[in-house]
Amino acid sequence: MVHVDSRARAAVRDGGTYRPGTPIEDVKRRFKLSSVIKLASNENALGPSPKAVAALRRELGMLHRYPDAACRILRARLATYWRVDPACLVVGNGSDELLVLALRAFVDPGDQVVVASPTFLIYELQARACAASVTVVPLKGYRYDLPAMQAVVTPKTKLVFIANPDNPTGTYVTKQELETFLRGLPHQTVVVVDEAYYEFVQARDYPQTLAYLQEYPIIVTRSFSKAYGLAGLRVGYGMARPELVSALDAVREPFNVNSLAQAAACAALDDTAFLKRTRQLVVEGRQYLIRALDALKLRHIPSVTNFLLIELGPRAPRLAEALLRQGVIVREMSAWKLTGCVRVTIGTMAENRRFVTALKRCLAG
Repeated sequence: MVHVDSRARAAVRDGGTYRPGTPIEDVKRRFKLSSVIKLASNENALGPSPKAVAALRRELGMLHRYPDAACRILRARLATYWRVDPACLVVGNGSDELLVLALRAFVDPGDQVVVASPTFLIYELQARACAASVTVVPLKGYRYDLPAMQAVVTPKTKLVFIANPDNPTGTYVTKQELETFLRGLPHQTVVVVDEAYYEFVQARDYPQTLAYLQEYPIIVTRSFSKAYGLAGLRVGYGMARPELVSALDAVREPFNVNSLAQAAACAALDDTAFLKRTRQLVVEGRQYLIRALDALKLRHIPSVTNFLLIELGPRAPRLAEALLRQGVIVREMSAWKLTGCVRVTIGTMAENRRFVTALKRCLAG
């Protein structure tokens, strides 16, 4: 591992880095395998939206032109889709970029940022890189403990990050929990609600956060990477009051979303048949995996997303490596301080069955 140059800022030298999932080609080369499945990064097992692929082909001839810096067409489509003013929308190079923009726009060195743990690692890593004072509040029973997070908010709290649903647990914050939390916050605190897995949630008490945009300083981020199958193009969007969007735009790089991503996202938004197939695949696959894990007497955390967190105990790293040797990539969770757990993405039924077969073999060995 290469050390960070000593001339870098202290917050950069002392902070950690996010390590993405293992690529398929790396596993093939390492273990000399011809077939590998990746169930580690919560990608769409169906691939990209067919309408998005067609849009990409149409756009290829214009790659010599810079993209629309304001993403006007995509913002207009999203505004119509969600029935919000286009001024309430900002588009990012993946929703991850919008999380970083929120830090750049609202947090000065020393300001407090409140995050949960374990949750999406980028919140804490990037907050520390911005020299923020980060307060970490543990989950309670694998769920966000919003009363505990509210209790640590101070007049210096600029941002609170909430992943809803949470990654890596797959749990969610209810409508009542979020409303109570928002009502108790001071005026200067902006809440970022990361809804990257929004499209998968079917729970009746899940909050519809767009209803809160005018009443509270809240930024809602969503993604085309998961349900729409466009992870490789990196496009996400945020919704907030226009003055909050203006703050994000002030620190956003020009041309941050490439033209292919914009075209594909517009087309994917129209592909309702693909989204329906994706949701059905996830529901059926999740039910299959739950039954299989129950039969193996392995505890898993109830999930409303396209992945499951599984408790394997001290053998988790060894089992994750054993699965890798069989061409099945899952996510070992010690980086999230969830030692003893793995996270598995719901794949096609063929991939799900291959995972279960490989897991049984590893457990028996």
